[in-house]
Amino acid sequence: MKIETYSSMLENVCKAEERLRNVVVKTPLAANNNLSFIYEAKINFKREDLQQVRSYKIRGAYNKMASISSESLAKGVVCASAGNHAQGVAFACSTMKVKGTIFMPLPTPGQKLEQVKMFGGDYINIVLYGDTFDEAKDAAMRFCSERNSVFIHPFDDLAIIEGQATVGIEILEQTKEPVDYIFVPIGGGGLAAGICSVFQILSPQTKIIGVEPSAAASMKKAMEKGKPVLLDKISRFVDGAAVQQVGEITFGLCKNVLSDIVTVDEGLVCETILSLYNKDAIVVEPAGALSIAALEKYKEEIKGKNVVCIISGSNNDITRMEEIKEKALLHAGLKHYFLVRFPQRPGALKTFVMDVLGPDDDITYFEYTQKNSKEKGIAVVGIALKQNLDFTPLIDKMKKYDFFVNYLNNDPSLMNLLI
Repeated sequence: MKIETYSSMLENVCKAEERLRNVVVKTPLAANNNLSFIYEAKINFKREDLQQVRSYKIRGAYNKMASISSESLAKGVVCASAGNHAQGVAFACSTMKVKGTIFMPLPTPGQKLEQVKMFGGDYINIVLYGDTFDEAKDAAMRFCSERNSVFIHPFDDLAIIEGQATVGIEILEQTKEPVDYIFVPIGGGGLAAGICSVFQILSPQTKIIGVEPSAAASMKKAMEKGKPVLLDKISRFVDGAAVQQVGEITFGLCKNVLSDIVTVDEGLVCETILSLYNKDAIVVEPAGALSIAALEKYKEEIKGKNVVCIISGSNNDITRMEEIKEKALLHAGLKHYFLVRFPQRPGALKTFVMDVLGPDDDITYFEYTQKNSKEKGIAVVGIALKQNLDFTPLIDKMKKYDFFVNYLNNDPSLMNLLI
């Protein structure tokens, strides 16, 4: 994009800010003392998790709908979303008294479904369709075409991007010193494109780091190919950023402005979620943890710098916390699964517990069926360690006492059955 494009966009972003003034919360830009100490930098959180719909998505959704004529709105609006955009559209529909149909993927967490219903009330209808956001979007587009309704795209629309860009305006208004680095989560790229459009003009020296889940890195792939491409397969775990293909518009605005794109494993995202909750009493969804999880990969570059991490949302379902804890432990090397061979005689389990497990090791999963016709039986055993240094001694003792059969953590198909 040419610099003139960003300049003209900035004018529209300022109009969007005025339009949203009495609609959205001007969320805090808060220093985090814990991470600032760890990284020897000034780490600031832009708390979009404190927005009315608990994510920044309300900004783009409301701005887009407010720019549509009343005649078009009377035909109804349609959107597709994994959750947060849906809540923004639902809130806008209720506030503006516009009928909306919202398509959401079938695996959408129940908490997000309930929030959409709460914000939209009688003005919205939810349709669950497909396994991914992209499948839900395709169905929404067909529905929209059949009924001549207005489609509210979650990211690839200038009015949406300009609404999200107001996050960037607020950050620059709230900071007293230049921003050296800003870490931005990326799904379809609407927020990143908005940040790029603002900072390219108002703070061009700031390094903008996009952050994606490693199992859904559609912007990174687009950068490699020079255009948006459809990923064959993605993980839905980081549901707020699980997009198979970034937008044409968002890619165009990001491609020459983003300084880097970092990908983050799901396990590190889960560690970050738990750390934020335990140390700062901050509840975030997986996508909301992306920008903070990426700091470790930039720990040398950000020393002594003024850094902003955008916490994009906090719509996390409490029923997911066991899975989050499990993934965090696996990533940290503190949870391990094995096939263990047990002699079918009294006292075998006692030997395993007393002679194989270390003093701080704990059995967290055990599945064993005794078969009288066999001399030895196989059990699936999950073991939690106090520290990952205890892993090698555990393996050595399992082999010494002839309990070891196989290590399961490196087999994705088997691990999917266990967690």
